[in-house]
Amino acid sequence: MSDNEKPKLGLSVPLGVRRTVETGKVKQSFSHGRSNTVIVETKKARILRKPGDPAPAPEPEVEAAVEAPAPVAAPVAPRPQPAAPVPPARAMTPLERREQQERLLREAEEARMNALEEARRRQDNAAREATEEEKRRAEENRRAAEEAAANPPAEPVTAPAPEPEAAAETPLPAAEAGDEEAERRPGGEPPPRRFTPVIAPKRPEPPARPSRGRQGDDRRQSGKLTVTRALDDGDGGARARSLAALKRAREKDKRAHQAGGPTVKQVRDVVVPEAITVAELANRMAERTADLVKALFKMGTPVTSNQVIDQDTAELMVSEFGHNIRRVSESDVDIVTEVDVDPADTLQPRAPVVTIMGHVDHGKTSLLDALRGTDVAAGEAGGITQHIGAYVVTQKDGSKITFLDTPGHEAFSSMRARGADVTDIVVIVVAGDDGIRPQTIEAIQHTKAAEKPMIVAINKMDKPGSNAQRVREALLQYDVQVEEMGGDVQDVEVSATAKTGLDELIEKIQLQAELLELTANPDRAAEGVVIEAQLDKGRGPVATVLVRRGTLRTGDIFVVGAESGKVRALVDDKGKQVKTAGPSTPVEILGMSGVPSAADQLTVVENEARAREVASYRASVIQQKRTTSAPASLESMFSALRDKQAQQYPVVIKADAQGSVEAIVGSLNKISTDDIQVRILSAGVGGITESDVSLASASKAPIIGFNVRANAKAREIATRDGVALKYYDVIYDLLDEIRAAMAGQLGPEYFETVVGRAEIREVFSAGKHGKAAGLLVTEGYIRKALRARVTRDDVIIYTGAIASLRRFKDDVAEVRAGLECGVTLEGSIDIKAGDFLETFEVEERERTL
Repeated sequence: MSDNEKPKLGLSVPLGVRRTVETGKVKQSFSHGRSNTVIVETKKARILRKPGDPAPAPEPEVEAAVEAPAPVAAPVAPRPQPAAPVPPARAMTPLERREQQERLLREAEEARMNALEEARRRQDNAAREATEEEKRRAEENRRAAEEAAANPPAEPVTAPAPEPEAAAETPLPAAEAGDEEAERRPGGEPPPRRFTPVIAPKRPEPPARPSRGRQGDDRRQSGKLTVTRALDDGDGGARARSLAALKRAREKDKRAHQAGGPTVKQVRDVVVPEAITVAELANRMAERTADLVKALFKMGTPVTSNQVIDQDTAELMVSEFGHNIRRVSESDVDIVTEVDVDPADTLQPRAPVVTIMGHVDHGKTSLLDALRGTDVAAGEAGGITQHIGAYVVTQKDGSKITFLDTPGHEAFSSMRARGADVTDIVVIVVAGDDGIRPQTIEAIQHTKAAEKPMIVAINKMDKPGSNAQRVREALLQYDVQVEEMGGDVQDVEVSATAKTGLDELIEKIQLQAELLELTANPDRAAEGVVIEAQLDKGRGPVATVLVRRGTLRTGDIFVVGAESGKVRALVDDKGKQVKTAGPSTPVEILGMSGVPSAADQLTVVENEARAREVASYRASVIQQKRTTSAPASLESMFSALRDKQAQQYPVVIKADAQGSVEAIVGSLNKISTDDIQVRILSAGVGGITESDVSLASASKAPIIGFNVRANAKAREIATRDGVALKYYDVIYDLLDEIRAAMAGQLGPEYFETVVGRAEIREVFSAGKHGKAAGLLVTEGYIRKALRARVTRDDVIIYTGAIASLRRFKDDVAEVRAGLECGVTLEGSIDIKAGDFLETFEVEERERTL
């Protein structure tokens, strides 16, 4: 099809598969199914008609409009009936169809660009007219303000109303205005037209401000059209304030009101103990710690926030800051049980508390097990299900005896030191075949120091070689006289293995208890002593407590040491939960805030507040002792430092006899010095076992065997863990080798000897060597190979070596006293005339003890 045969734009002949061109519109197709329909402006009518048809009337030009939101199909005009039959149209080829689409798109793009340019030109003209109008109105307002200021009228001047012509003007739509301008303009340039912006009713004009050096500032701001002024509804420009603005205004008024009124100081009642830190006092007064420190500094007492002050100084501070003081002492806060004595009419008999002590391997544990087997209740209940370190044995006559299993010597002495001695009777176990041993002697000494009655149980009487009489005689040298030797100490021969003599031992314990007349008041708040405590994974802090007096019940609120709590459960020595526990009864307690220490006092209090107060006070006392335990004098401070700096040489000692062990331990302690000390991890009799090797391996200590050897398993473990096994049969060889090993651990000693001293008389430049010094040797000699130091006012300012030594112009190796010489030192230093130069020798010697 040729150009003459193409249908007109308004015809419905499709331009391809889809109908993409409508009358006066072009539909653009893009990727992903997007399309756009635009109205085209036909610059020149292209009439497609057959030859001989009359020319149609020219159609008016259509300006490009904005793109439609959605493609809308225009109604198709009815086709005019041709005068002559129209031959069928020839189908277009794909190439012709594509060329036609490209031409239509190109024409649409040109029309769109022309429309955009025309719209931009009209917008620029309108903006220019609006700016001129704004300038004109601002100038009028300024003149009116100046005239009003020069000639103040009797009545307030109101702003002139807008002219009716201006108010009546309504901006025409862009399309219509464009048509009229197109009709009126003589050339291609549109004539200027007036533009009246929409202006909200004006508020009263503020007084004119002077210009700040730039022309047009006030004019630019006075007539500016803003969104707020344009959207104003005519009520004077007042808008509703936001909630945030109202909230800010209220907060501002509140702060202003608070700042304006005088603040009333709150007077507090401050509880002041005998000693308190500055920070704690400030906290109780609700004052700043810095203010207290400043006040104390003005009083001539420079302190820090963590420093402790006495009660009198604290009272001055409390009065200075306008508070009331309430003095308290330790007795007011802490619980003192020594002064609380029960009346005699409330006391009732109680069971004795017996502690069994003795040397290792003397049958102490076997005797405890044998005594436990005599419990009638245990036989009925099927045996003891849980051992908690203390248990009660019920006899056939119904009487009870409480045995303690855990205290040991250190815990026993610790209880005595804390005033919590709960043991009534001590049973000292001595093996009949071994006799008195060191731990036996220690147990006797502890018992005498506690002033407790003792009963000597001579065990292992079923073994051959056991001699009870020899034990009784050996006790005499430790001032222990049994009844058979004319003394007052009871003794009994027993055998834990054969279970002989147990009834006699029980009888003697009961007889001693009757002599002591043990009593307690069960009808009062309970008090007890912690025997042992631990942190159980499933139950939390658990403590074994021996009740001394009163009755402990489930639900009681108590304080124990620096911990407090409420009794959640009581477990007796049989593993059963009980509701109450009377005097001389051991029980396990659950419900504490933390794990207490052994020998801590347990006291039941009235409420939780009191328990927390006492626990907090005790914790603060412990913290104060830990942080303020400083040496009292300079000498004690240095001795404490020496003790801390002394090295430790751990050893494990095994010998064939107890006498050999004691001799070796005493000799090793004597060779200890302030620099290194022997620490004996274990000392015992017998061969070297696996447990000895494990103990030595943990501390990297050698094992000393005196006339003993290690078994095969111990040797294997020692080889694997690298533990040294040293065997001796002469004690002198042992001491010499241990002394050498300790000296080797310390390392060699270095001794310094000053061999020469010279005075620096003159200093001069020495080129690349820095500075040279002219010396006068006053003592000894100056040698080049020796080390040197320079002192100024007895302060060392240089330590190094002599680079060169000259006498006149010759290099020499040594200069004696009374002669002059010149030296240069290695490294550039600041030396001056009047300094002294010393040369010294350092000698290394092997350390000996």
